[in-house]
Amino acid sequence: MAAAETTLVRSLHVTEFAAGARAMLPWLAGVAPFGLVIGVSAAQASISTLVGWLTGPVIYGGSAQIATIEMLNAGAAPAIIVVTALVINLRLILYSAAMAVRWRGTPLWWRATAAYLLVDPSFVVGIDRYQRPSGGNEAHSYYVGAAALLWVAWALAIGAGATLGAQLPAALHLDMVIPLYLVGEVMRKAGDQASRRAALAAGGVAVAAFAVPLHLGMLLAIIAGLAFAITAKEKS
Repeated sequence: MAAAETTLVRSLHVTEFAAGARAMLPWLAGVAPFGLVIGVSAAQASISTLVGWLTGPVIYGGSAQIATIEMLNAGAAPAIIVVTALVINLRLILYSAAMAVRWRGTPLWWRATAAYLLVDPSFVVGIDRYQRPSGGNEAHSYYVGAAALLWVAWALAIGAGATLGAQLPAALHLDMVIPLYLVGEVMRKAGDQASRRAALAAGGVAVAAFAVPLHLGMLLAIIAGLAFAITAKEKS
């Protein structure tokens, strides 16, 4: 009986892993063009294409990668590049705070891997699963399935862009696809009017602040969305 239960649990985890990967599939429509643009930027910069591609697995954050490639191409000081990348990825602190309670009690190696894979799409897909019943190891498997597929797709998209290189126009701003796509997904999943308004406010700020220095537009959008949601909750 114990062996049968163990087999069932393992099968459930595999099923959850596959379910997470399926949930991530629609997001790839926005992620792939973004990764393609980063790869093209790396190929067209004066730095080694390999160095540009390595920003994917090393930094793993689209806006920070674009800024890093641009600054490397301009010959900026290493310390300035590192600080800029960290500032751009400040939003991940908000995601980490939300996930910390979900990952409490898991091994250190698992938390380190899960945190490394934590970016915008993996957070949204993962937190949606964690908020459902039957969390725990099943939800962990779901999150890893989604996040792993995203990481592989991201690396392949950057590689494809780096290979195509100059064959694509440098001014092709497909990086605008990702914030708009994120807004669309959040709006579709928002369950009440206050949530939809908060998502709309965040989307508006993301678009309006696209040209803000240090690529801080996404962070400003997140802060605006949170502020709007808190205000709406206090009024209700």
